[in-house]
Amino acid sequence: MWNPFKRSADTLLTASDKQLLVEAIQLAEKSTSGEIRVYVESKLGKGDALSRATEIFFKHKMNETKDRNAVLVYVAVNDKKLSIYADQAIYEKMGIEFWYSQVQEMTGHFKSMNYVQGISTVINEIGQALSTHFPYDGATDTNELSDEIMIGK
Repeated sequence: MWNPFKRSADTLLTASDKQLLVEAIQLAEKSTSGEIRVYVESKLGKGDALSRATEIFFKHKMNETKDRNAVLVYVAVNDKKLSIYADQAIYEKMGIEFWYSQVQEMTGHFKSMNYVQGISTVINEIGQALSTHFPYDGATDTNELSDEIMIGK
């Protein structure tokens, strides 16, 4: 069982944990043109989780997808903080209630120490919601952002 608390950034996720999350992203993206990324780091540092997620989102140019439909799932494990940041087109279509419910979903799994399951579940839920507003089109869709899990400090 993954217990990331008090681990260094380079050991936050095992190789199999990363693979499970990548597979969850790939499965979710099969039904949507939306892009999902996961960023995990040990400590948040200054500020709050949403500010950090916003910083990472723009630093990694996630706002440059063709349809402005990228989502970042952010987790600072040692600080027990998390956030989800969605680009403008997604955020407007899905509303704040959806994003709040996803954070609550992840938080519930984290309280039970089901970290990878919590992130995977939210990736799946985001993918399903994205497919409604940004369906996959095999003729035009390309994977604009890497599915690899980003590991921070």
